[in-house]
Amino acid sequence: MLEREKLRRDAVEFVNTDEMMPQDHLLRKIDAAVDFDHLYDFVGSLYCEDNGRPSVDPVVLFKIVLIQHLYGIPSLRRTMQEINLNIAYRWFLGYTLNEELPHFSTVSYNFKHRFTEETVEQVFSWILEEANGAGYLEPEAVFVDGTHIKANANINKKIRTAVPQAAKRYASELMEEINSDREAHGKKPFENGDDSPKPKKKRDNTSKKKLARRKKEAKKRQITVSKTDPESGLFQKGEHKKCFAYEAHTACDKHNFILDVEVTPGNVHDSVAFDEVYDHVTEKFPEIETVVADAAYKTPHICKRVFDDGRVLSTAYKRPMTKAGNLEWWKYVYDEYYDCVICPEYQVLHYATTNREGYREYKSRSYICEKCPSRSQCTDSKNCTKTVTRHVWQNYVELAEDIRHTPKYKELYRKRKETIERVFADAKVKYGMRYTLYRGLTQVTNWVKLKFAAMNLKKLAMWKWRDRHSSGFMLIFHFLFSLHANCKKSPSFA
Repeated sequence: MLEREKLRRDAVEFVNTDEMMPQDHLLRKIDAAVDFDHLYDFVGSLYCEDNGRPSVDPVVLFKIVLIQHLYGIPSLRRTMQEINLNIAYRWFLGYTLNEELPHFSTVSYNFKHRFTEETVEQVFSWILEEANGAGYLEPEAVFVDGTHIKANANINKKIRTAVPQAAKRYASELMEEINSDREAHGKKPFENGDDSPKPKKKRDNTSKKKLARRKKEAKKRQITVSKTDPESGLFQKGEHKKCFAYEAHTACDKHNFILDVEVTPGNVHDSVAFDEVYDHVTEKFPEIETVVADAAYKTPHICKRVFDDGRVLSTAYKRPMTKAGNLEWWKYVYDEYYDCVICPEYQVLHYATTNREGYREYKSRSYICEKCPSRSQCTDSKNCTKTVTRHVWQNYVELAEDIRHTPKYKELYRKRKETIERVFADAKVKYGMRYTLYRGLTQVTNWVKLKFAAMNLKKLAMWKWRDRHSSGFMLIFHFLFSLHANCKKSPSFA
């Protein structure tokens, strides 16, 4: 029998929003997991105590942003529209069904001015401390990697510009090592950061002012800059389409809790941003024993820094960047005792110099290579000289290569796909971090940290809810089991 439902769109009802909210809803778990009153301590100094009109509750403002990140809503405007229609969202904010919500512009303004870089960092650290206090963090092994976030910038609106080359953080330490190595080999050390000693040239009539300008321009590099978002960086890797992007360099533990993140333009290499992430995460968690990273982090400086700190770098095999068709790199054997290199034809390549990049150069004799049958696969040099380089910190790289083969660190490296790569996959697919609508490094950094804070908070709430209910179930089980045991022991009456 066909029956049509009556459309009662103008019905008036008395409802209890708490009863309509499911007991196992995610927002109910989050509300029970942490005390949101801690937020008043972070933003209290940003409000005037005795002047101005009453503000929107800062906890409500944070919860609105939290809803946006938890459910991957792309913008705050869309978030306010969803909250207006969703009973669960209103329950989480503490608003009734008929109560007017804050205007979108109020939330947007506060996100930009109230949620400062310092405030966002405090919120991120607070949630991490809550997880650590609950005993859920295991930072003995830290997984480090970076992922790109597409910027809100048109690839066709760009210009070429020259920028100064950024100085490496370890430049002074490397230069000391280079000069020490040069002196040990009887070479003159570099002075004032200049290149190796140059032969005297004929007198040049160029003015000193012009020479200084040329020297300054030589220290600059040409990059592509977006007109829309100049703080983003041009990114292209493999078959990826060229675009402007940011990169989130992230560290997490074995349970996928994000421990720290550093956001940079998309053209900054992973190994360059490693120092900032490493400094922050080791300061927060000095008990770190192992740093797990992919081959992009397998550089002499990173290997030296991690091992010198008494920690272990677990990384992957890094394919050598040699010319196709030439002899394999491992056929050139380094002899540590005689400090030389033996080529595949059993000829000796002698030490020549240590360059400013920190590489020792071992060169062959041209009269020997000239008649060598393997020269076509060895070198294309016009003067028939083969040069093999070896970094002054190469021993640390070899130590990382040896550790790579041990069963313990092999197993740790396999966990990357379950930890840091899973974090990035979830962030992009579930939480909308594939691209950003914000512009500028500061705003994108705040956006990423709030998104990772939401991910940590969700995991913390889910685990607390699980433990609370599983412990209750076990108490009931033990009570019933003991009751059953007592019934067996007691005498029966016929």
